[in-house]
Amino acid sequence: MDKSLEKSLTKWLKSQQPACGIFLKLSILCGLLNGIAIVGQAYCIARILQQVIMQNMPLQASNIEFIALIGLLLLRAVLAQVRERVSFEAGKRLRSDIRHAVLNKLVKLGPVFIKGKPSGAWASLVFEQVEDLHDYYAKYVPQMMLAGFIPLLILVCVFPLNWAAGIILLATAPLIPMFMILVGMGAADANRKNVKALARLSGHFMDRLKGLQTVKLFHRGDAELSNIDTASEDFRSRTMSVLRLAFLSSAVLEFFAAVSIAVLAVYFGFSYLDHLDFGHYGVGISLFTGMFVLILAPEFFQPLRDLGTHYHAKAQAIGAAETLVELLDYQVEGSETPENSQSKVPFTADAISIEAIDLEVFSLDGQRLLGPVSFTLPAGEHWAIVGPSGAGKTSLLNALLGFLPYKGHLTINQQPLSSIALSDWRRHLAWLGQDPQLFHGTVRDNVALANPQLTDPQIMALLVQANISDFVTQHAQGLDLMISDQSAGVSVGQAQRFALARALAQPAKLFLLDEPTASLDAQSEQFVLASLQTAMQGASGLTVTHRLDDLSTMDKVLVMDKGLIVQQGEVSELLRCDGLLTQMLNQQQEVC
Repeated sequence: MDKSLEKSLTKWLKSQQPACGIFLKLSILCGLLNGIAIVGQAYCIARILQQVIMQNMPLQASNIEFIALIGLLLLRAVLAQVRERVSFEAGKRLRSDIRHAVLNKLVKLGPVFIKGKPSGAWASLVFEQVEDLHDYYAKYVPQMMLAGFIPLLILVCVFPLNWAAGIILLATAPLIPMFMILVGMGAADANRKNVKALARLSGHFMDRLKGLQTVKLFHRGDAELSNIDTASEDFRSRTMSVLRLAFLSSAVLEFFAAVSIAVLAVYFGFSYLDHLDFGHYGVGISLFTGMFVLILAPEFFQPLRDLGTHYHAKAQAIGAAETLVELLDYQVEGSETPENSQSKVPFTADAISIEAIDLEVFSLDGQRLLGPVSFTLPAGEHWAIVGPSGAGKTSLLNALLGFLPYKGHLTINQQPLSSIALSDWRRHLAWLGQDPQLFHGTVRDNVALANPQLTDPQIMALLVQANISDFVTQHAQGLDLMISDQSAGVSVGQAQRFALARALAQPAKLFLLDEPTASLDAQSEQFVLASLQTAMQGASGLTVTHRLDDLSTMDKVLVMDKGLIVQQGEVSELLRCDGLLTQMLNQQQEVC
């Protein structure tokens, strides 16, 4: 990974620490108190051994030390328990904060942006990658503080007793963080690649699972199994690379710690045998000094070993942070949307008119999808938008919905759309798309999504309007009939009619309809069109359609091709000239 990128990601991770609240500080405090208790525990043990062995004192003489030792052991157990709990709470709060930020960003960018990646990749981002941040804040960050404080505390206690032992500890301590840095250089990059491999595997698997029927019908089952096997093997190999680095770092850290403790033991052993005579400030080395230092020696390296154990959490967090930062910092540049406007004004209206002058609509990455186009939709009129696939019809609706950026003038009741509060604007809209989305819940929940105050009789009336009431009444559960994720349990046509009932529940002043009858049979289509005509009385409407035989009910028609409006006007006028609308109608009649 590029060093500047790793540095910026580390800086971002540190900037998120306030989300942990006071719990991160409490975790560090518990660790600091535990370090002080360790020194007190070593002192009590060394003092007892000195009195019993060297001074031949009875055990009763060390009652105070015994009581203090038991108290310190209990205190350390309590501190460990409290630290574990507050550390988890710190990570939990951080994950909740980041997850809210990610979801808010996705809501702000809108469905057009989300459809740019497989749903499995988004699931991996929201769940696995956010979870990967937990150990960084719950374990690594507190351990960073403790790895500096506890060894320093032990050195402060050891040097006044024996400067040689202090120098041995001080000289060997840098070997551990030095090796951690060397391992970490590869660990962060390995984790970043592992996160991307997981996102690819999740997206690939979920997409194939959703399209399993299509895969089977086209006899692509074996080929897709092979593709999933390849993606799984790539993820497995990258995961094993991360684990190899983790195990390697742990083994080497243990080796350096063991060597240092062994050197200390040899030094004190030879000193007691009078083969070495330095480091004791001229007062000799007592049993208390040797035991106190040797008991503290493992504890001196333990915070560094724990830091090495948790170092993979930093690498894991950096790998996950790359995608998160890329999403959270994503900005739509160079165009206006209701989202990125700086000044928002409330919006209310009894009727809606739309005026577009030299309007250009862009994708989120800056590619022009539509325009320049100009038109004026007076309040209360219903227009159709027709044209071949890819002409820019849906892009125009997405711009009006606030999902795509635009340039030029787009005004609502002479007020720029980019200055209107998006939540106020959408309260005036009813939208029905080609691909209806129903959510896990009851029929009642789905129909009353935008208007939870609806009563059961009102919901049934909407279902009658959408020609789906018979389906509901035939079930014993009625409005409590459960609809599973991704509209499972209902057909596409039924899902379209449930979505229509939901749209009709919105007291809208502007209807934006994108192929509202695309998945319906002829009889249901007539019912739905009649319901829409009734619901749209007094409201404005823009309807994208490929059904050209029903255009007579529309006030005007916009004919689009290659991102431009090539014809606009009343149907009768447009059919009198040999334009694109006439050609499309003739082709449709030939097919029929």
